[in-house]
Amino acid sequence: MGYEYALVHLTYTIPPALLLSLIYWPLSTRLDFYRIAFLITIAVGSTIPWDSYLIRTNIWSYPPNVVLGWTLFGIPVEEVFFFVIQTYNTSLLYLLLNKPVLGAVYLVKEKPGRSKWKYVKLSGSIALALAIKKGIEFVRLAGDRTYLGLIIVWAGPFLFLLWNLAYQFLVNLPFTSTVLPIAIPTLYLWIVDTLALQRGTWVIESGTKTGLHLWPGGLEVEEALFFLLTNCLIVFGLVAFDNAIAILHTFPSHFPKVPELPNPVLLVKALLIPAATYDDDRILGLQQCCARLRAKSRSFYLASSAFQGRLRIDLVILYSFCRVADDLIDNAESSAEAREWVGKLKQYLDHCYGGAVKTKDGREISARDPNQGPATQWVMGQFPPDAQLTLLLLPTERLAKEPLYELLKGFEMDLSFSSASGSVGGPIKSEQDLDTYGARVAGTVALLCIQLVMFLYPGNKSMDEGKRLMKAGHDMGIALQYTNIARDLEVDAKNKRVYVPPGWLKKEKLTPESFVSGILKTSAVKGLVSDQDSFFLKKVGVVRGRLLDRAFAFYEESKSAIEELPPEARAPMRVAVESYMQIGRELRRPGYKMKGGRATVPVGKRLWVGWRALLGPR
Repeated sequence: MGYEYALVHLTYTIPPALLLSLIYWPLSTRLDFYRIAFLITIAVGSTIPWDSYLIRTNIWSYPPNVVLGWTLFGIPVEEVFFFVIQTYNTSLLYLLLNKPVLGAVYLVKEKPGRSKWKYVKLSGSIALALAIKKGIEFVRLAGDRTYLGLIIVWAGPFLFLLWNLAYQFLVNLPFTSTVLPIAIPTLYLWIVDTLALQRGTWVIESGTKTGLHLWPGGLEVEEALFFLLTNCLIVFGLVAFDNAIAILHTFPSHFPKVPELPNPVLLVKALLIPAATYDDDRILGLQQCCARLRAKSRSFYLASSAFQGRLRIDLVILYSFCRVADDLIDNAESSAEAREWVGKLKQYLDHCYGGAVKTKDGREISARDPNQGPATQWVMGQFPPDAQLTLLLLPTERLAKEPLYELLKGFEMDLSFSSASGSVGGPIKSEQDLDTYGARVAGTVALLCIQLVMFLYPGNKSMDEGKRLMKAGHDMGIALQYTNIARDLEVDAKNKRVYVPPGWLKKEKLTPESFVSGILKTSAVKGLVSDQDSFFLKKVGVVRGRLLDRAFAFYEESKSAIEELPPEARAPMRVAVESYMQIGRELRRPGYKMKGGRATVPVGKRLWVGWRALLGPR
């Protein structure tokens, strides 16, 4: 009896497990626990027979003085625990690296016939089949390549199966999602195993190994291959699991309802759906939505990774719709063209909420029928290609129409700004006007987000409780818009727009015109500023501070309602809000960082704020 092998765990495997658990715990979900338990069960169940055979045939052994003596099918409990802890650690690292990834965008519809994916799948299958064949040959020879052959024969069939189920994901996912969670644990375990072999914690029979080493006097190639393949098995299994989850959540036409924890039969059913039947437009539309958010709304894109399943997909589509509408109007060459886009968006909503239409032969066609629906035909005929799929994916059946029409009224308020004859005019004449503007362009979006949450996770909220949550979400949106205005004073000045009420400016002895000209002048100055400019910047600071005070007043009144949301959305919504409000906190700090005329939150701080928000309310 000894403690050497147990000390290996205490020294090398348990500390990383504790560290990864601490980091990932706020991000974890029930699906994550299910995923890890699923993988550990398969890993232990598939490894025990193989490991037991190796011990019984003396291919490897454990000196009695280094193990506790308790066994399972002849395998020391420390070794059984190794199967568990390795799977756990690699799984957590994979989950951590994959949290920002939206699986839906890595699905691919395969065209019938000679699709490149047919050859990708076939090439991988042939390579793995040849490796398995070579492994069988090594085992039959019963010489110094026996252990090498047994490793390949054991791992090869599992890798072959997983490759054929999830080859698209294995090829398409980012390097950080597949290679890194294999490479990092493998390199670490190579070092651990080298130390363990040198100390004699476990021994490989000399007649069954090649004697080759990965590095001089270090790790034997068989052990190196074992840890590489076991980590490949873990990651391949996780990728296949996530591939199935992506299919379940992306295609409601195939799977109208998906349980929170899909059973193995449903997962396999999803993986066996032919890729030729995937909805190509939905995949491409989601790819466009994600690309748009990564480019234009990094804070929301980061926060969206905390949401799960179909809620995350719907929120990404909703926010992308807002960006599409905003871009169409902002990028118009004239005010008249911008108003035309608002009109076209209104007409699109009219079609979506107008109900089914009847054809000449009396058939009813849904307004959003993908082929003949009036909403579909309007979008395809009136909007640019890069906007069409986002509009068609907008889940109007789960959203009330009033907030969407109010959002368009907010865009119309933006269009009422005028820079004719060098003047600065606009719709904001009072604090109440600013509240109305914030409600229309941001409160509506927050309200729509809450509607999606309540639709997908209805719970047992009463109508009054639901209305109160909607009101709080609406007010939180106003808080975020005040923060946005405080951040964008310089950008708005360049566009001859002032969202600050004239009464606020008057208190600082400023007019909209002098406010814009002063910001443009001081923003162009590099280095030291004059006393006059310094005095003006202090006035800007007062105005910005007042905007932030208003933002945080709305925030404080509304933030407690987040804790009344369904558990599945509570922490992610906290992340979305806190990530944006951190911009306001940065603006209150002297010397905040600027990028493109806007205050920014450093990436490290954004991650910290998001992680802290997941732990609980501030």
